Amino acid sequence: MIRVVADTNVYISALMFGGLPGAFLDLGLNGVFQLILSKALLDELDEKLRRKFSVSEEDARFVRVRLENAGLVVEPQVVLNIVSDDPDDNRILECAVDGRADAIVSGDRHLLRLGVYSGIPIMTTRQFLEAVGFSS
Repeated sequence: MIRVVADTNVYISALMFGGLPGAFLDLGLNGVFQLILSKALLDELDEKLRRKFSVSEEDARFVRVRLENAGLVVEPQVVLNIVSDDPDDNRILECAVDGRADAIVSGDRHLLRLGVYSGIPIMTTRQFLEAVGFSS
């Protein structure tokens, strides 16, 4: 099964706006591919949902539990400093490396500019969905 780390911006877009990120999340939650997560990514998602989008603590908790149950939560042992412009992006790379991801899905320009890290392709939601045969 394809193992995928999604950036928190993908989850936020999926939850708040739907569209292609929503389709991506639905496929991941339904086990079409394996979502790989880490505590750091879940914490960041929780914080952004509650602070930037005023999602209730209860709803943010529901999202977290749903992702934890559907995905695989890893505890990265590696500490990276590849993206100096946005150090939080390194948490995505750490999760992908330790989670043996096959792909990273992101809308973040710093990550997309890398293109590939440690043999793991970094692509947009659209690119990923097209690559796995789920184009709109």
